[in-house]
Amino acid sequence: MTRFKLVPAAPDSLEEVVEAQQAVPLVPGTEDDCCARLMHRRGFPSRDVARTWLTFLRALGLAAERDSGFVRRSREPTPAYLREAFLDGVYGAREVRDVLGAEPLDDDAVFERFEERVPAWEHHKDPTGWRETWRARVGHLLEWLVLLDVAERREAGYVVREPAE
Repeated sequence: MTRFKLVPAAPDSLEEVVEAQQAVPLVPGTEDDCCARLMHRRGFPSRDVARTWLTFLRALGLAAERDSGFVRRSREPTPAYLREAFLDGVYGAREVRDVLGAEPLDDDAVFERFEERVPAWEHHKDPTGWRETWRARVGHLLEWLVLLDVAERREAGYVVREPAE
């Protein structure tokens, strides 16, 4: 399965994922058209933010790229579905979750334990900025894990949340 790297900052609620999915057209459109539509309907401040969301929706299986363009998929983004899709479709999500345990870790400690999993080509693509890019990405992953009830934020850092029985 393809895993995507781009992950936006986590919103305040999962309802915003539903609204972003609904902003993707049912009739295939170009990336530019879809990004413009996301910006207009969701108020995203830039094309880069809209493109990140479009890629993220693809990672979650809520949008797809076809030969004729991007299209909304008819999947209901329930919390359980989103948890599974996030861990399966977003590069680093599982890995960051697996770094967490019962003892709280702050963002820096999580990044240090994840850092070796950053693909080597990312180091070569941006030799001076890859750490900053991936540190921010790990921060976004942590925010999403909390939003999806996979992790919990405590005063001293993040811990994994035990699954409900």
